[in-house]
Amino acid sequence: MRNLLLLLGKDLRTLRRTPVLLGVLVAYPLVIAALVGLVAGYSSSQPRVAFVDEDGLPAKLVVGTHTFDVRRTIDEVASNVDLVRLSHDAAEHELADGKVVAVITVPPGFVATLEQMIQSPTLELAVTTGGTAGRVRQQVQALVYQLNLKLQRAYIEADLQYVHLILHGGPGKFLARRFDVLGLDGTEAQLAAMPQSVRVRRIEHFVHDARLALAETADALHATAEPIQLVEAPRHGRSALVSAQVQSYAFGITITFLSLVLAAGTLAAERDENVLGRLVRGLVRPVSLVGAKVALAALVSTVLGLAVAVAFGIVIEAGHVVGGEPWTRLPLLAAGLALAGAALGALGALIGAVSREARTASLVAVLIVLPIVFLGLIPAEFFAAAGWVSDALPFAHGVRLFSAALFDLDPWGTVAREAAWLAGLGILYGGGSVLAVRTLLT
Repeated sequence: MRNLLLLLGKDLRTLRRTPVLLGVLVAYPLVIAALVGLVAGYSSSQPRVAFVDEDGLPAKLVVGTHTFDVRRTIDEVASNVDLVRLSHDAAEHELADGKVVAVITVPPGFVATLEQMIQSPTLELAVTTGGTAGRVRQQVQALVYQLNLKLQRAYIEADLQYVHLILHGGPGKFLARRFDVLGLDGTEAQLAAMPQSVRVRRIEHFVHDARLALAETADALHATAEPIQLVEAPRHGRSALVSAQVQSYAFGITITFLSLVLAAGTLAAERDENVLGRLVRGLVRPVSLVGAKVALAALVSTVLGLAVAVAFGIVIEAGHVVGGEPWTRLPLLAAGLALAGAALGALGALIGAVSREARTASLVAVLIVLPIVFLGLIPAEFFAAAGWVSDALPFAHGVRLFSAALFDLDPWGTVAREAAWLAGLGILYGGGSVLAVRTLLT
């Protein structure tokens, strides 16, 4: 143990004597984490959707008693997509090239069907193939839902006009045909002037009941059109850049880069400087040598990870966001950072031992970081093979542990499971590193 601590102290002094290298090691993963955060924000941005008008939508559209500014109404309801107006051929070409993710087509006869209000007009949707198709389809469905909300009031008021005619009578119009309706008021008046009989009284009772029922039609139509109302409570929540997912990925990317590069570079450097042979022959065993590199990765990962957590916490406090503050979870996060850093350090040590020289080891570690990260970003349900490979690497387990440690109401199950994975992977890679170091000495 004493030899391990001596080696760890030597590595820390080496880092202190090279501030430029230390600055690059700290800044680079933070830049990568910021870029991943921006990519995550872009993935939730508005998709580009083509809008093809084959019916010649007018500038103003009259539905019932409502007049709609067509362009402004479409822009209002299309807030969740980037809607671009194209011809049919241009839209098909851009959909095939991937420049748009979907095409919404207004077919001929759409306006006439809408104005008649006796049938539902249709919009045609063509969606690109691939993993984004489901998300795009949901967003276009949301667009149509918002458009229906705009139009339902016009439909309801038009229906209520006919109900008014049935109740009170008067002139009406349907499909360009004009007519006069006696109405229940007129019917009741004429029944009152007739000689009273059982049949007349029964009709009067029916008219009375019909008036009571139709009087509730307005509320019933509104409730039928919108059975459940969604009311958004005003809350000051997190922005995308300080969301739970982005923070967890920031921790994961930062310590993955640092742990792999530090452990791989420092272990391989021992051989370049002709120190490895002397250390192992007279001072330390390969287990202690690998353990020192793993401890270095765990220590640096914990310190830097906690600094990132504190920075996120300050940003959250400055934004007056309630909930998800990291302060009470810092001890649990520190333990997770140390464990993930150690597992990644063991993998880095294996890379350093196999690479044999510091420059090769550092280059291999840098090159392997991004594949490890992006494998962890791919959902297992989207590409199962990527999930299997990711499970054999510490990054994804670390991200899940950090997310649970900081944000889950009951984190212990996830933390225990992911900690077990990290410990197992650390032992596996650490054992491989020890065997590789022994090979270097033969």
